[in-house]
Amino acid sequence: MRGSVVGTAVTLAAGALLAAGTTASASPPTPSPATTPAATATAQAPGGERVLVDCFAHRNVRPTDFILACGDGNSRLKGLHWASWGPGGARGTGTNWVNDCKPYCAAGTFRPYPVEIRLSGGAQWKKHPSFERYTQLSLTYTGARPQGFGHVMSYPLWDGPTSPRA
Repeated sequence: MRGSVVGTAVTLAAGALLAAGTTASASPPTPSPATTPAATATAQAPGGERVLVDCFAHRNVRPTDFILACGDGNSRLKGLHWASWGPGGARGTGTNWVNDCKPYCAAGTFRPYPVEIRLSGGAQWKKHPSFERYTQLSLTYTGARPQGFGHVMSYPLWDGPTSPRA
């Protein structure tokens, strides 16, 4: 009896390590701390500035990184540079890192695609009604794009993790 309990424990531990190892491989490349600018931290909106709400219900102004796929992190924007940011919308450029999920997402490879980003729309943020948030994000692929993606892709933006994308 003791041998089967030990064997089961070893099997479960090995499975947990294997799962942890494959999950880690599904992360996109991350710059080393020496090359990451201090501006990567979430910026808080000064009074009256429209915000971009992220997956963790944090308000962002001109972020350098932004996760698009909140559920699994398989699509994110990195290296963002903003040309404009205001109540009429925001425009910038960056790279959309998308997991190709081949042969499956945990073993997939993140591939970079240059994009132009446009934020539009405006609505009161339910979590912090004193802030206006962007409601729509559009990506225009300026070169290659992920399989199955159009030249322009538009996404509704979160009001926070307690609400579905609206």
